[in-house]
Amino acid sequence: MTIFGWQFRGNFLPTVAAVFFVVLTVMLGNWQISRAEEKEARQAQLNKLSQGPVISIPTTPITLKDYQYRKVEVHGTYVPAHTIFLDNKIHKGIVGYQIITPIRLSGSSMHVLINRGWVAAGRTRYELPDISTPTGRVMVSGIVESPTIRTLELSTETVAGQVWENLHLDRYRKATGLTLQPLLVLEEKGIDDGLTREWVRPDSGASRNWGYAFQWYSMALAILILYLVLNVKKDQPRE
Repeated sequence: MTIFGWQFRGNFLPTVAAVFFVVLTVMLGNWQISRAEEKEARQAQLNKLSQGPVISIPTTPITLKDYQYRKVEVHGTYVPAHTIFLDNKIHKGIVGYQIITPIRLSGSSMHVLINRGWVAAGRTRYELPDISTPTGRVMVSGIVESPTIRTLELSTETVAGQVWENLHLDRYRKATGLTLQPLLVLEEKGIDDGLTREWVRPDSGASRNWGYAFQWYSMALAILILYLVLNVKKDQPRE
């Protein structure tokens, strides 16, 4: 078939294969764009929640999804006997711990876990930092996060006294016997206890999906160009 001096010489099977892979890569690119848009919409919703009015954590059982990323207040008393040190937390290149202490809600047996912040590790792994914990009734404000903090873990039972590699709510509940709300509060600045609280909001991850979409569309274009180069030739004038 010749059009405007260009002749198409493609065979049936290579043409079908080229069409299939172009359509497939375009569909994958479209899917990545839809994922990016979903993540951006979710991030916008999370930003809206975190900037909304402050709400108090009740003494009755709640669900994480109703409070996650919201700004909250916790009224009660710290229980320092159940403080744990989350190991291998890096801040500005320095190894240290994140300090998790429960607060017993006022007038209740319900507790809320508070991530109080970061502290540098001691000279040896056997010397835990001396943490000052406020006594009496306190009010802690912060942002609600999931109570699961995971890093690399060699064993599902990796706990050495107060030093834990990961925070697991069920494991913590079993170890302490406390009644807990299913959330973790990232404490904001306020109480002067020597801990560093510089929380970094996780990125939505949408940029990766936009990048993947660009790669898939580029692949589709490359397949199309390669197919045309191999199968469309310009007619040579006859002498």
